Amino acid sequence: MTTRILRLLIGLCLYGFGCALTIAAGLGVDPWTVFAEGLSRVTGIGVGWITNIVGLGVLLLWIPLRQRPGVGTVANILLVGTSIQVSLTFLPHPDTLIWQALMLVGGVVTVAAASGLYIGARFGPGPRDGLMTGIHARFGWPIWASRLAVEGTVLVAGWLLGGTVGIGTVVFALGIGPLVHVALRLLAAPEPRRRLHRPARV
Repeated sequence: MTTRILRLLIGLCLYGFGCALTIAAGLGVDPWTVFAEGLSRVTGIGVGWITNIVGLGVLLLWIPLRQRPGVGTVANILLVGTSIQVSLTFLPHPDTLIWQALMLVGGVVTVAAASGLYIGARFGPGPRDGLMTGIHARFGWPIWASRLAVEGTVLVAGWLLGGTVGIGTVVFALGIGPLVHVALRLLAAPEPRRRLHRPARV
């Protein structure tokens, strides 16, 4: 249990750091961060704090979908955005393409590794993933259609609000799935062994 909790906490903080790397790179970010950036520009609130607020709002959408949050869901809301906000205070914002590209790739790889840690800890999905699985369970939509509808909506809304859409958005979309698949195989906590119950001798 202690190891799983450490994986969860380290994974969520690392996830926020990876997102901050993609933001600082300035070449485009994932759809949910585009949305957070757009709201940040409109409200003047830091993008990390907006990420936490959006996570809480998404969690409220779980209620009509009859989803039940886990410890990992709540921790996700509290830690990811906070990690983004803290990381952005010391990360550089390069203006040369090579450094921007390196930060972007480093950010995507970091997010994937972090996903392997916190998802592999098995403490419940993040609020955004739970929203998609909830739509799937409630309405019968395929997972890919639920994800496309939700992420497409927040991407367009964030872009209209001034969020950063660019080559980084495409790189994230194409790379994150395969990278998380590998990370889960390498970093997920091992399944607990089940004890075999032998029949009592008579």
